[in-house]
Amino acid sequence: MKNMFRSFAMLAVASLILLAPVAQAQFAATGTTTVSVTVAAEAAIRIDTPNTVLTNGAPFSDYTGTTNYTYKIRTSTGTGTGTVTLQVTSDFNPGVVGPSVASPLTAGDVLAYTCTVAAPGSACAGPLNSSTAAATAVASFGANARSAAAGNAGSVDWTLTNDPLYATGSYSATVTFSISAL
Repeated sequence: MKNMFRSFAMLAVASLILLAPVAQAQFAATGTTTVSVTVAAEAAIRIDTPNTVLTNGAPFSDYTGTTNYTYKIRTSTGTGTGTVTLQVTSDFNPGVVGPSVASPLTAGDVLAYTCTVAAPGSACAGPLNSSTAAATAVASFGANARSAAAGNAGSVDWTLTNDPLYATGSYSATVTFSISAL
């Protein structure tokens, strides 16, 4: 029994000696590593005019104003795409006789817009009518679209019909911009 224990102990020590170099890192004057990254399609937007005030220059001329934004985008090579859209997510006060995107007083009462966007984007074909029901186009991007590191500029020029039927007062609506890239 004593011999068996001694044999087992010697086997254990021999195993530890053989495994010791594997368990320790080798030190040297230099070393290397491999650094890798997967660069994906990405997009981000910043609204530079968070409060767009619409004004008119003459009695009963339409109200106009501009919302400026900056975007960053990178689309996939080959079949990549990207879009900037907007949607009226909170309408003007529809309970009062005033402007409304979802329920205009007359058929011609609209909050319309046109678009401009710096390359590599393509601006929407406008004027377009804004909507509370669905997002509408602002800009589009093709494959391998890449903005500047600081971002690229875009804008939406608004026109709101100035209907004499509107009751006096202040009205506001919330417009949500979204950007995506594939």
